[in-house]
Amino acid sequence: DQNGNHVIQKCIECCTGDDIDFIIRDVTKQVFQLSAHPYGCRVIQRILENCKEVQTRPILDILYSELENLVQDQYGNYVIQHVLEHGKSEDRSRIVNAIMGRVLHLSQHKFASNVVEKCVTYATREEKRQLIDEVVSFGDGPNSALLTMMKDQFANYVVQKMIDVAEPAQRKVLLQKVRPHIQSLRKFTYGKHIITKLEKHLSKSSDLGGPLSSTNSNGLSHYDN
Repeated sequence: DQNGNHVIQKCIECCTGDDIDFIIRDVTKQVFQLSAHPYGCRVIQRILENCKEVQTRPILDILYSELENLVQDQYGNYVIQHVLEHGKSEDRSRIVNAIMGRVLHLSQHKFASNVVEKCVTYATREEKRQLIDEVVSFGDGPNSALLTMMKDQFANYVVQKMIDVAEPAQRKVLLQKVRPHIQSLRKFTYGKHIITKLEKHLSKSSDLGGPLSSTNSNGLSHYDN
């Protein structure tokens, strides 16, 4: 209910754990349905924020069992993002590990792409390395995962986040993978976003080479044509 959910949220925020056990019991019976509901997803998030481990753990376990459906759901993705932002490190890692191996596919999904972006943001240093490596290692040329993502309306934001969080050495690899496709990317609105992002990092570091605008799709200077 549009109004009733605010009352439930306030009860969760203001009452002690034992006083709202009856709410937790009812919610636990329908975690997926509530998580995928425009108002119910807010109640789930308040419980995760305010309740004791003994109350939230059963809910989290159900969320994980429905993870594939929730990350692609219009409202469920917000619940998973909430866990990534505010959850314990082991809960974040559990989600990140479930996303690994499916980065390309999920990054092209309107709602799941938001979850992948949060994974890249809140993962551990090693997990970030693995997520980025999954993309840069998956093929080369016009069918590479990286190029596909850079031209996609949703996945390009994931690539931008990867550029931001990458370690210098891995960012250099990203740049090397991008350079051969500069001219192609300029033809796509979303590709232009990637070029702008990389040029910002290039201006801050001399270790990454010259400006992207100095190369064409063959890696040659414009003056060499």
